[in-house]
Amino acid sequence: MSYNRDFFIATEEEIKKGFVTDIYFERTKEILKAYNIHKKVSAEFIVKGFPEGINFGVFTGLKEVVHLLKGKKVTLRALPEGTFFKTWTPVMEITGDYLEFGVYETAMLGFICQSSGIATKAARCKKAADGRVVISFGARRMHPAIAPMIERSAYIGGCDGVSTILSAELLGIKPTGTMPHALILIFGDTVEAAIAFDKIIPAEVPRIVLIDTFLDEKFEAIRVAQALKDKLYGIRLDTPGSRRGDFKRLLEEVRWELNIRGFENVKIMVSGGINEEKIKNLNEYCDGYGVGTSISSASTIDYSMDIVEIEDKFCAKRGKHSGRKDVLKCFQCGYEVVVPINKRIQCRCGSDMTNLLKLYIKDGEVVEELPDDKLIREYVLKQLEKIEI
Repeated sequence: MSYNRDFFIATEEEIKKGFVTDIYFERTKEILKAYNIHKKVSAEFIVKGFPEGINFGVFTGLKEVVHLLKGKKVTLRALPEGTFFKTWTPVMEITGDYLEFGVYETAMLGFICQSSGIATKAARCKKAADGRVVISFGARRMHPAIAPMIERSAYIGGCDGVSTILSAELLGIKPTGTMPHALILIFGDTVEAAIAFDKIIPAEVPRIVLIDTFLDEKFEAIRVAQALKDKLYGIRLDTPGSRRGDFKRLLEEVRWELNIRGFENVKIMVSGGINEEKIKNLNEYCDGYGVGTSISSASTIDYSMDIVEIEDKFCAKRGKHSGRKDVLKCFQCGYEVVVPINKRIQCRCGSDMTNLLKLYIKDGEVVEELPDDKLIREYVLKQLEKIEI
C-alpha cells in the first residue's frame, strides 16, 4: 500500500483486497486459516430500526456488492435494488466459506448503509413534492470522491436530476443546475448576469435565474421576467435563513406579482435547507426543489450482517432469528412476510405470494443481469405511489 497520496480515499483495488476492513475481521481470517477451519456459513443483512422515525427503507448498493463478490466462491441472494423494505427483512444473504467473504463485511455494509439512507431520503422528498421536480444539489456537502455514489442513490431514490458533471455522465443523463451567486456578484446585477447567461449558454438549458443576491426577491423576479420575457423558464430562491421570515408568504407574494404581469408560466424553484417537511409546506407555490444536505448527508440505514446458519445448521447470536429465510409478497394486496427458506404460503387475501429474494451470484458467477439505473428509478417511483410518509 502507498501512503503518499493527495486525497484520503481508498482505491477500487484497495477495497477489493480488503484493506478497508475493520481489523478484527482480518484477525479472524488469520486465526481461521491458522487452524485450517473452513466452514460454510450463511449470513444475512437486516435492519432492526430506521432513523428519524421513518417507516420504510429503499435498498440500494447492491451493484457494488455484486462487483465486489463476483469471482469469489459464494452465493448471493438479494432484494432487487430499489426495493422498499421494512425492519427485520433480509435484504441480502451470502452463503459460502466464511474465509471467502468475511473480510468484506465492512465494505459491504458501507456500500448499502449510506446509499440506502440517501435513496430513502430522496424518495421521501420526491413523495412530498407530489409530482414536482426534485433535484439533488448536495454533492458539495460531502467528500467529492463519493459524489457519484451520492447522486446515483439520490437519482434512484426519485430525484429528477443531479448537479455534478461526472455523476450525470455515469447515470446517462444531463447535469442540472441554474447559476451560482458568484456569477451575479461578479456582474454586479442580477439582470445583467441573466442576460449574459442567456447569451452564452446553449438554448437547450432552461433559463432559471437566481433572484436573492442583491435586492428583494419580488422586485428581482419582476426585473428578470421583464428582461428575458418568454425566454425565462423559472426563478430560484435560495434566500438565506436569516432573511426568510415567512418563506411561504414570500413565495406567494412573488407568484402574485409575476401572475398579474402576465408571467404565469414562469416556474418558482427553491433551494437551501429543504427537506420533506418544508416541501410539503411550500408545495402550494413551488414548482420544484433543489435539495442539498438533507439528501446527501441523510442518516444511514444501519444494516447488520449476521450469521444465521453454519454447515447448514441453524445458528444465530442472541436477538436474531436463525436459519435462512425468504421474503414473500402478495402483489394483489401488498401483504409481505418473512418465512423460513422454501416455505410457501398463500396470502391472507387468497392470492399466491412471490419470493422477493433473487439469486444474483452462484458459486462466484453472476447469474442475474443488473438493471440500468433508470429502470431502478422507475421501479422506486412505482412503489412510491403506494407509500405514505
